[in-house]
Amino acid sequence: MALIHGLHQRNIRGDLLGGLTAAVVALPLALAFGNAALGPGGAIYGLYGAIVTGFLAALLGGTPAQVSGPTGPMSVTVAGIVSSLAAIGISRDLNAGEMLPLVMAAVVIGGCFEALLGVLRLGRFITLVPYSVVSGFMSGIGFIILVLQLGPFIGVSTRGGVVGSLSSLIEAPSWNPAALAVGLMTLAVVFLTPLRIRQWVPTPLLALLIVTPLSLVLFNDNRLLELGLEPIARIGAIPEGGLQLVFPDFSQHLPELVKAGMVLALLGAIDSLLTSLVADNITQTNHDSNRELIGQGIANTAAGFLSGLPGAGATMRTVINIKSGGQTPWSGMTHSLVLLLVLLGAGPLAAQIPTALLAGILIKVGLDIIDWGFLLRAHRLSAKTAALMYAVLLMTVFWDLIWGVLVGMFVANLLTVDSITRSQLEGMEQDNPSDATEARHANLSPEEEALILRCGKALMLFRLRGPLSFGAAKGISARMGLIQSYSVLILDLTDVPRIGVTATLAIERMVEEAQSAGRTLFIAGANQGLEQRLRQFGVEGVLRHSRLDALQEAAQLI
Repeated sequence: MALIHGLHQRNIRGDLLGGLTAAVVALPLALAFGNAALGPGGAIYGLYGAIVTGFLAALLGGTPAQVSGPTGPMSVTVAGIVSSLAAIGISRDLNAGEMLPLVMAAVVIGGCFEALLGVLRLGRFITLVPYSVVSGFMSGIGFIILVLQLGPFIGVSTRGGVVGSLSSLIEAPSWNPAALAVGLMTLAVVFLTPLRIRQWVPTPLLALLIVTPLSLVLFNDNRLLELGLEPIARIGAIPEGGLQLVFPDFSQHLPELVKAGMVLALLGAIDSLLTSLVADNITQTNHDSNRELIGQGIANTAAGFLSGLPGAGATMRTVINIKSGGQTPWSGMTHSLVLLLVLLGAGPLAAQIPTALLAGILIKVGLDIIDWGFLLRAHRLSAKTAALMYAVLLMTVFWDLIWGVLVGMFVANLLTVDSITRSQLEGMEQDNPSDATEARHANLSPEEEALILRCGKALMLFRLRGPLSFGAAKGISARMGLIQSYSVLILDLTDVPRIGVTATLAIERMVEEAQSAGRTLFIAGANQGLEQRLRQFGVEGVLRHSRLDALQEAAQLI
């Protein structure tokens, strides 16, 4: 296996251009996600996270053209960790030396868990989450981002999650008109910029370049104070000297940190692998899901030690990278190095960025994350699917991210099993043709038709179809009463490729009931795998090679 997945030198020019373009898009988003996750003073940690995770995930991951960095789900989760720690008395002041080491401990733990998912080769299972659950979860993340950014957008300080932020907005005595003006200008840039300009300059960067200078001219602190208005909040001083080493604090609140780390690991895995699928569709390649998880896990672990926000595969940045020519890990690493150069040279300029501007950018991100297409038409596709999607959305927004996904997956799997079971049991009662027409409709051979007509109502041919899951066991057991009405019962497994343990137990019970009632039961047509499993349950005495063999023996007994 190659040390670096998908690395080659044949596309250097495209990779450099793709990485540069992705970095231009990533810069404002990284600052915005950092500010959203950690509050005032947190923007720089989003940039740290983009640099560290962008480089290491590209170097060690399993999706060559993927660009990683802070994302909506990861940032919302970190914001939740901050709120949880603040609720137990930890100061929110990142410079106080108390909050940041605890948050970074959760990031390190999450990175270790995520890498472990890859080591255990669980990557392919992560992507089996039903679309209705993914849609509800991602839409929930979008709504959380919208609610959490309303406060900074209008210049109101908010704390806590969705409910706490809404309460703060309702109780706020007044809005800051200057902050609102900056936010509205940002939305105007990101929504109204003509397509011919957007093709060359990403709208988040354009907003950063246009609105920041305007805010310094129109809403400088002295002018606002003269008008009796509050100054607008800005990012503030950016630490000099590049990446900052931090020693995570594992000595206190470990249970809460482990839980937070598990949430980060699962969300990071889902977020990254969904982006990997998008990259596969565009590039017509196949990613290595387990390797991707290992790479993302190592990258997030390193980010925790370098005071960076955790990251995941970022869909928009990945698509832009590929469309700009990026194909290999060189593009993701180039994106990271460009951001590092910006960090080293543009600190004083970044310090003047208004937080309302970042809130405006994230409001656009939140609106883009919401799956409007599925949200507005799910009820027309399936009532059950729509109910599940809306339930996951509400649980994600108002309860808990991880429980929203887990409960949604559990319910979705129950619905799937119920649907499969109905398909498996469909038409079983009609499998005892009583005349030649029904026999032909049942796709039986002429010899089998003759034998069934000869046996008449003394025979019950019970044909099972498809892979039998545990859900089919109930239907099989419910039909055990049939053995009281027939002299010979034949279970036809010709069209069954595999069978679950629970369904096998149900068949074993049917054999036992038939024997205790003095009836005859045959199991016909089992393939080699099914026959081996049935023999393990001690029913080899009733096994027959084919349906025809069983019918011939039944005709001799009746």
